[in-house]
Amino acid sequence: MTPESHSQTPDRPAGDSTRPGPPPGCPAHGLGPGGLARLHESDDLKSLYEQLREKHGPVAPVLVHDDLPLWIVLGHAESQQLVRSPAQFTKDSRIWSPLRDGLVKPDHPLMPHIAWQPMCAHTEGENHHRWRGAIDTAVAATDFRSLRRYVNRSVQRVVNRFCEVGEAELVSQYAEHLPMAVMCHVLGMPDEYDDRMVQAARDMIRGTETAIASNAYVMEALNRLTVRRRKEPQDDFTGHLVSHPAGLSDEEVSQHLRVVLIAAYEATANLLANVLRQVLIDPRFRSQLNGGQMTVPQAVEQLLWDEPPFSTIFAYYAKQDTELGGQRIRKGDGLLFAPAPANVDPRVRPDPTADMQGNRSHLAFGGGTHECPGQDIGRVIAEVGVDALLMRLPDVELSCDEEELTFTESIASRHLVSLPVHFTPRPQQEITQAPSHEVDTKPPAAYDWQIGGVPRQTPAPAPAAVGASVGGADTGVGGVPDAGPVPAAVPVPPPAQPEPPKGAWQRFLRWWRGY
Repeated sequence: MTPESHSQTPDRPAGDSTRPGPPPGCPAHGLGPGGLARLHESDDLKSLYEQLREKHGPVAPVLVHDDLPLWIVLGHAESQQLVRSPAQFTKDSRIWSPLRDGLVKPDHPLMPHIAWQPMCAHTEGENHHRWRGAIDTAVAATDFRSLRRYVNRSVQRVVNRFCEVGEAELVSQYAEHLPMAVMCHVLGMPDEYDDRMVQAARDMIRGTETAIASNAYVMEALNRLTVRRRKEPQDDFTGHLVSHPAGLSDEEVSQHLRVVLIAAYEATANLLANVLRQVLIDPRFRSQLNGGQMTVPQAVEQLLWDEPPFSTIFAYYAKQDTELGGQRIRKGDGLLFAPAPANVDPRVRPDPTADMQGNRSHLAFGGGTHECPGQDIGRVIAEVGVDALLMRLPDVELSCDEEELTFTESIASRHLVSLPVHFTPRPQQEITQAPSHEVDTKPPAAYDWQIGGVPRQTPAPAPAAVGASVGGADTGVGGVPDAGPVPAAVPVPPPAQPEPPKGAWQRFLRWWRGY
């Protein structure tokens, strides 16, 4: 960044370590050298983003931990320019000036995000094409109809854990479990899904003192999976990575599996929690869903505008001196791609509360060559996860006031802490049954094997002979019962007409949902 606006000079005289800093709420609180805002000290990033936009425009100078300078891109058009200009900006952090100058400590809190690694998320050119090509091939091989069926069955398993109680906490018991169950299946290790894997993923993302041990736990599982797929190839995500013509090594496979698992898990868990929260706190939102004015996929897209799973994405770096959003960007400067403020850029969204149905130009999944490759998998998990939960628990309600809901906020994301709910207790359901709030005790009817088939008619048993008696009375010659005079034929009522087959649209929806 420009030295004129990003001096590394301390903001207090040397040796004056006792001078107290400004208290929270003071206008100077959270400001560093040059009067720049420290993102990591903000209690309200949404408000800070708007203050920065008003003061600096669509690209603003900020500080992160240890007062390292960065630019944050707040504008929608500027964000698109950032991710779509590989000749000017790269994801390779090795050119970042503070890193080259030795200003970034090895234990810097953002080092896990910033440190260069040999994977597609940090590279450009031939290496990126090789690694990203393998990832894209694995994603393209996904059978989305089968995936929807598996998500439905995973919903049944997860909801069965608490449906009989009548209350639940939908973040820790649902939104954090469903994506992990599905992603373990997608990668090819469904047996590895358990509470420990969920806890390890959460621990890694939160960056706690045990994050390193949790990362080791996850990597052990992924290393076992990679070795197993070398010996036993299968048609799953890992199998496609292992067998891709790019010839990825075991380490390359396992490291990319880690990125896919954790990124998809965190993004989808946040998205799922945010959509459920909106359904529960906004009666109009819920009535639109129930009334058919809005589909669940449309609800998901709306939340991708309003609450993107990642507030910012680390990071891009200038490959040459350039200009972006009216700011002079120096070679080696770092820039934060920020979907949260860019999605509410007044130039593209004058009313931030406006309905964005049908508009997919949000930046929740990034863009350009580094756009999230698994976004459609995340959408399926969120869409089916919301739809199936509301089918199982149609009367689910929030158990606290909206104002009591809290978030943990970091530069990277805004995570809902809890979502307590209550509902009418309901029995468990078979995982192969389509999620429903109705208890079906009837045995399934036998259907003819054809689209729109109707139940087969079971032939009625032959009526007993009129006049037959019990105990052998009134027997005729040879012991055959004497029927006596034959009465007039009793008219047999016509068989009940079968229920007409469902319409084409209903049959399609049932097929699409995997049932």
